[in-house]
Amino acid sequence: MGASGSCIKKDEDRLKASRSEEESELWRGSRGQRNMEEFKVQTAKHPVPNSSPMRPHSEHSKDHAELSKKRLSSASNGTSDGGAGAKTPVEITALEESFRRFAIHGDTRATGKEMNGKNWSKLCKDCGVIDGKTITLTDVDIVFSKVKIKSARTITYSQFREALAELARKRFKEKSSEDAAEEVYKMIEGKSPVIAGVTRAVASPTVSRLTDTSKFTGSHKERFDETGRGKGKAGRVEQLDTSGYVSGYKHAGSYEKKTQKPPQKPL
Repeated sequence: MGASGSCIKKDEDRLKASRSEEESELWRGSRGQRNMEEFKVQTAKHPVPNSSPMRPHSEHSKDHAELSKKRLSSASNGTSDGGAGAKTPVEITALEESFRRFAIHGDTRATGKEMNGKNWSKLCKDCGVIDGKTITLTDVDIVFSKVKIKSARTITYSQFREALAELARKRFKEKSSEDAAEEVYKMIEGKSPVIAGVTRAVASPTVSRLTDTSKFTGSHKERFDETGRGKGKAGRVEQLDTSGYVSGYKHAGSYEKKTQKPPQKPL
């Protein structure tokens, strides 16, 4: 009886211990759930700045794919995103390219967005817009003053097209305004400023005689060698040979000649 009673008592103790452990686990679970709910309430009342809710990895992959698709579409359309939603064209027309070439001609500080009156006249002359009959240099200057702003000294690309349209109506009177403008555009597209070559000296007998160094006399003859090349300072100033033992020694190498004995004749 004593052994069976002790076994029953041990079983009761084990049962009580397991119940106490289950109760403690339930208590910790309920406490953790309450802490989580309190944390959510506090977070809703006082949100953390610069924080965003966590999103699953699939949503991040989807956003990355959409961004890549948007960049590819922008590249195919020939545009690139700039600041504040602006888009810069990658390619420009041939007419605008010619406008920029003439706009920066002769001016290292020019940006190519505006053109002065001098380069405007050169463009009309180099591209053949001025024919000397229907359009003269005076007509070009009058149109330039007409399209530009009163206080400005340059014209923009839009004003440049407006000035070409004015000249086109005068140059091609038998055509419509659109066709006349297209004809003038074709005359300018792809053109660049014509740079004049260096002026060459005229080869005349008088010039050849004056530049022939073999016929020079006096002190001028000493300034050139046999090939006609200038000697520099040696041809203008008398220089002393200071290669001797003392300054001004002019007989370098003469001592060996004096002391050298003449060869003896065989007996």
